[in-house]
Amino acid sequence: MRTNPHILEINIRAWLARLQQRHGRRFALHEIPEEYWQTFKERGFDAIWLMGVWKQSPKAGEIARQHPDIQAEIRRVEPNFSTEDIIASPYAVYAYETAEDLGGDESLKALREKLNAMGMALFLDFVSNHTAIDCPFVTSDPDLYINTGTQIPHAHKDWFFQNANGTWVAHGRDPYFAPWTDTAQLNYFNPKTRDFVLHNLLKVADMCDGVRCDMAMLSLNKVHRDTWWEFIGGELPRTEFWTEALSLVRGKYPDFTFIAEVYWGLEWEIQEMGFDYTYDKVLYDRLRFSNSEDIKGHLGAEHLFQMRSIRFTSNHDEEEALKAFGREKSLAASTIIATLPGARMIYLFQMLGRPARLPIQYVKDFFPIDDEIRNYYAKLMHIASQPAFHGGQWSLTPVSAVGEEDDSFRHILCWTWKQMNTAFTILINYSPAAAKGFLKLKPAQGDGKFLKEEFSGVQHLFTPDMQQKGFEVELKPFESKIFTYEI
Repeated sequence: MRTNPHILEINIRAWLARLQQRHGRRFALHEIPEEYWQTFKERGFDAIWLMGVWKQSPKAGEIARQHPDIQAEIRRVEPNFSTEDIIASPYAVYAYETAEDLGGDESLKALREKLNAMGMALFLDFVSNHTAIDCPFVTSDPDLYINTGTQIPHAHKDWFFQNANGTWVAHGRDPYFAPWTDTAQLNYFNPKTRDFVLHNLLKVADMCDGVRCDMAMLSLNKVHRDTWWEFIGGELPRTEFWTEALSLVRGKYPDFTFIAEVYWGLEWEIQEMGFDYTYDKVLYDRLRFSNSEDIKGHLGAEHLFQMRSIRFTSNHDEEEALKAFGREKSLAASTIIATLPGARMIYLFQMLGRPARLPIQYVKDFFPIDDEIRNYYAKLMHIASQPAFHGGQWSLTPVSAVGEEDDSFRHILCWTWKQMNTAFTILINYSPAAAKGFLKLKPAQGDGKFLKEEFSGVQHLFTPDMQQKGFEVELKPFESKIFTYEI
């Protein structure tokens, strides 16, 4: 897989429902027409993350269909939905087995072989914090989970449920939110639980080329203790689970890729445990809510941290990019993340122009494809697949004022990739007003040298005067320009 890889996230069940609507038949994973995978390859994707392949939890599906918040969220977009089209959350994992209605493990294996033959890796989800509420081990081996036996919990009874034998077992939870009532919380202070999770992780690692680890920071010793100290005590285990887990998996699969969904400023700590990439939610929030100066500040972080960050402007958890950012701003934000160091993640429905997010439990997401949006992403990913963006050197590039009275240049984000004799300079006006600035570049000298603007295809003759003094660039609100030139 290339440095600074492109990763495509696909909600597999929602996508298969769209394919069924289009083709008039259901597909197992290995039966998905090759034309789709070929298109993704041509777009420049290095890996496909299939979200939702694991065996569905019957109880989690029942909870989802009855959940008023899920119904209300669907109703805002699809007023006439049917509850029959609501399924279990992919993150309430019943078992790490490919769902039979997707073709089972053999179908997944065949798809992986196809993707690998095309030069793409297969990534899957791994949920370390919890299992589905009806995972068989909740009843057969409740000590894998945080529980109070048959005694009613002395506090926070609403965090718990009773299994079939009357044991009070905790729901999985993030300490800042209410429990996930379709899940059961694993106990990381029990060595037996760690062995159980490691066994599952090795099983998954045998089925794919990398995993996206859901809410990875919840399995850190200090986070686990602080979330559950009332029930497990305060003495920390001597080792971190992830340190042990990554070492074990890489001992068997040296090139295996680990991606961590992680927040709360714990990204660097997780990276130091060996994760290849960690979510850069800070950049997402700055792109959505802050200005260009704040974004520049974030991009000044240590280079190794940048290389190990995974950037995104949409995924299955966040509001759809078109709605969260607005149309023009969403494209500018995506141009930013597609041309920075680190992994670049695109959500399939984002690339197709989905206007608003629907819960991941709802499968009939039949929005019309927005051709303008799709074409923009096709062009952007083609540009960002050029070798310089994956093997070159990246650096921030200064832009200066055109005149004393005009400070609009401050809204322009600018950086350059250089490899051998080629350079790409990216400019993005990250503001709702026009901006202009003065840019100095150092292209190769000589007659007939041009700057090519990649989105428009327009070529600009680079004159000796521009070589000496620089040149003025003008950008419309949220407009992006990418110049290619010889160096």
